[in-house]
Amino acid sequence: MLIVMQVRASEQQIEKVCGVVREMGLTPHPIPGSMRMAIGITGNKSRIDEGRIISMPGVVEVIHVTQDYKLTSREMKPEDTVVDVLGAKIGGEKIAVIAGTCAVESLDITMKVAEAIRSAGSIMLRGGAYKPRTSPYSFQGLGEEGLKILASAREKTGLPVVTEAVDTDTFDIVAEYADIVQIGARNMQNYSLLKKAGRARKPILLKRGISATIKEFLLAAEYIMSEGNYNVILCERGVRTFSDYSRYTLDISSIPELKMLTHLPVIVDPSHAAGRWGMVIPLARAAIAAGADGLIVEVHPEPEKALSDGAQSLKIKMFEQMMKEISLIARAIGREMA
Repeated sequence: MLIVMQVRASEQQIEKVCGVVREMGLTPHPIPGSMRMAIGITGNKSRIDEGRIISMPGVVEVIHVTQDYKLTSREMKPEDTVVDVLGAKIGGEKIAVIAGTCAVESLDITMKVAEAIRSAGSIMLRGGAYKPRTSPYSFQGLGEEGLKILASAREKTGLPVVTEAVDTDTFDIVAEYADIVQIGARNMQNYSLLKKAGRARKPILLKRGISATIKEFLLAAEYIMSEGNYNVILCERGVRTFSDYSRYTLDISSIPELKMLTHLPVIVDPSHAAGRWGMVIPLARAAIAAGADGLIVEVHPEPEKALSDGAQSLKIKMFEQMMKEISLIARAIGREMA
C-alpha cells in the first residue's frame, strides 16, 4: 500500500502517519519525491483497511499496490531513483560507465586501468577482491589486500569503488572499503546476503541471476529495500539459454521492461554476457540504445595475462573506442554521458 501525502505535509504529520502504520504491525517507508511525499507500507499479507489513515492530517489518498514487489515498483515511486555515490550518479538522464579489471591483481595494474578509464569518461572503478569462481582451483582474489589496492586507487584518482561481497562472512569488510557493494548473479537469491545488504545502508549493485525471471530479479531487490536500503542498482548481465557461442545471452528486452516496471537504475554488463571481447562493444551499443542507465565493463591492459576473465576484457584502446561510440548513441536518443 502507498500513502500519498500533501506536498506541504509537515514532518510531524508524516511521523504521525508512520506511527499509526507501526501500531498496525506494519513497516512504513517514507519515499520523498519532487512532486509528492509518499509512504510505502510493507508487511501486510492482505488488504489493509485504510479508514484509519485516510482521515489523518496531511494524507491525500491511499493506493493499493498490485505487484508482489512493492518498494521496487513504479506504482510506489513514479520518479526515477538516482543513486549518488561521492558525487557520481547512476540513474536519471545521464549514462554512467563503471569499468576496471575483473579481479584486482596488483596496484600497478589497477592504477594504470583506473587512470585510463577516468580519462576516457568512466565515473567509477570496478574490481573483484573476492572472486566466486566455478572452479575451486581458479584464482579466488586477493581478499583484503585487493580492497586496500582499490582504496588506494580511489584516493589517487577520485573514482568511487565497486566491488563484490560473495558471502555474509566477508560483507562487512567489503562494505568498509567499497562505495558500492556488488551482489553477483550467483548470489541473487542468497536471502541472508540480501538482508545483510539491506541493513548496511551502502549502495548495492544487484546482478540478475543466470536463470532468474524479471519478477524474481525485482523481488530480490525488494529483499534489500524492505530492510531499509533504497539505494539499489539493477544489473542485467545475461541469462543462460541454448546458445553455445557466447558465455550467456544478453536479454536486451529486459532493459525497457525493467524501466517500465521499476524506478531503480538499470545498467548492463556486456562483458559477462558475451564472454568474448569482440562482442562487448556491440552489446554495449545495443544496451545504451535500448535505454540502459549505464554499463559495467571489464578492462585490462594485457587481457592475455589476466588472472580472471581475460577473454572478455577490453584493452584500454578498445574501451576508449567504446566510450566514443556509446556517446554518439546517447546523443541520438536524447541523453548524454555522465
